[in-house]
Amino acid sequence: MTTTPARFLVFWERPTDPEAFERHYREVHIPLARRIPLLRSYAISDNPVPVRGEPYFRIAELRWDSMDDLRAGIDSPEGKACADDVEILAQYAGVRSMVLAPFEELL
Repeated sequence: MTTTPARFLVFWERPTDPEAFERHYREVHIPLARRIPLLRSYAISDNPVPVRGEPYFRIAELRWDSMDDLRAGIDSPEGKACADDVEILAQYAGVRSMVLAPFEELL
């Protein structure tokens, strides 16, 4: 039986204080996320250029081997600590959207 990988995407707005946001994101938030159980990868794209709509400051992509692993990870104490930290980061930058989704590699 094969499982479908899953990802969690976070679309960040431009921070009011980019230096403070970046310092907290790299020194606190990423280390918290690295402790989330079953997390397979964590990547960020800074200043992505949208095809339509307003630009984002950052897109974060976290991947798990399955939706069950993703849910277990974000429901864990480590996942909840990371989610709580988003509230602290929100003083510098809003989150425009968060997306949880299984994905299929096509190429």
